[in-house]
Amino acid sequence: MRAVVYEGPFKVSVQDVPRPTIEHPDDIIVKVTTTCICGSDLHMYEGRTAAQPGIIFGHENMGIVDEIGSAVTLLKKGDRVVMPFNVACGRCSNCEEGKSAFCTYVNPGFAGGAYGYVAMGPYPGGQAEYLRVPFADFNALKLPHGYEHEEDFALLADIFPTGWHGVQLSGFQPGESIVIFGAGPVGLMAAYSAQIRGASEIYVVDRIPERLDKAQNIGCTPIDFSKGDAADQILNLRGG
Repeated sequence: MRAVVYEGPFKVSVQDVPRPTIEHPDDIIVKVTTTCICGSDLHMYEGRTAAQPGIIFGHENMGIVDEIGSAVTLLKKGDRVVMPFNVACGRCSNCEEGKSAFCTYVNPGFAGGAYGYVAMGPYPGGQAEYLRVPFADFNALKLPHGYEHEEDFALLADIFPTGWHGVQLSGFQPGESIVIFGAGPVGLMAAYSAQIRGASEIYVVDRIPERLDKAQNIGCTPIDFSKGDAADQILNLRGG
């Protein structure tokens, strides 16, 4: 199959690589229909990590189930699925406590695993034609059949739940105001999550006009930190 392979800083290529196979009864093989480029992929691409040549990029993936391991019970061939970027077993104590990003099983010697990322375990990424998904009943979310809303569902692989989780970690409660620092994709998803969760006012801080315009388009108050201290600007807007 073809896949995007890291060769070194600022150099990737599309190469022919072995197609993944079922390695464990809990596995599925997914034929990838959509995969995204994440900002954290650029960390490897730009040589800012210890990534070694040969890594297949891609941790934001969705597609159609092509093969099923014998122990998989919740999915079948032909199902449309999206995969969270982190790989987890669903069975260790951290997973059972809802802390699947810190799974202690999938990446021995390190808490947490992910597809196609340096130091995050032996899981090739999905910027490829096919992807092996371990512990598939836990790591693959079944979607409605068809091809509708493909780009929307792809957001469930990383940036939407990441933005939602950031709002959750802040302690936000419905009816409160909130400030989001950074209007990149995750920041905008955090702002959108705050809207869904009932924020009274949402301020989004950045300095790039296009990002601030997008924040305003989804109903937020844009704050350009290049024009002054962000906190002071927000306090002035709120009357102190």
